[in-house]
Amino acid sequence: MNKGELVDKVAEKANVTKKQADAVLSATIDSIMDAVSQGDKVTLVGFGSFEPRDRKEREGRNPKTGEAMQIPATKVPAFSAGKQFKEMVAK
Repeated sequence: MNKGELVDKVAEKANVTKKQADAVLSATIDSIMDAVSQGDKVTLVGFGSFEPRDRKEREGRNPKTGEAMQIPATKVPAFSAGKQFKEMVAK
């Protein structure tokens, strides 16, 4: 499912126009990205949590040459599925 299909589904379930659903979905995604990029954790009960995580420096390899190289430490976004979401997928 891509964003357009998700907008269609949200508009249908919420009984709003596609334009309104797109605006709400875009605002939600932007708000989550802003919060996580500022170091905050966003928890949506039943769905899951978005948070920034620290990735340590590690050794990698150049795929062309096979030469060892250091990959610097960085922060990455992470998602952990909530209990209800996990249960729905497991069925």
